[in-house]
Amino acid sequence: MPTQAKRKLETFNLEVDKIIMATTHQAVEETTGHSQAPAIDSKYRLIILAAQRSKQLQRGARPRIEIDPTKHKVTRIALEEVVQGTVQFHTKVDGDGEASEDGQ
Repeated sequence: MPTQAKRKLETFNLEVDKIIMATTHQAVEETTGHSQAPAIDSKYRLIILAAQRSKQLQRGARPRIEIDPTKHKVTRIALEEVVQGTVQFHTKVDGDGEASEDGQ
């Protein structure tokens, strides 16, 4: 593939990612009525946190939000919890190796 075509494809992919992120934030706000916690800086972090929380719920953890677990799947409950900021998580800052707490 010629270099110019590669650049166009990379530019296109970046634009698509921007649109997806904007759509993701908008969809989350529309479906939940809440904006994402400021600590969730990417769609990937949102999905990873929701997946980890979903595993906890599947293993018997109780929901941290007011929602009927018989009417909603654990994945939906987990996503709601992450978006509402009830899930605590830690991230490592590049370079210092110390963990810093994000979320509420």
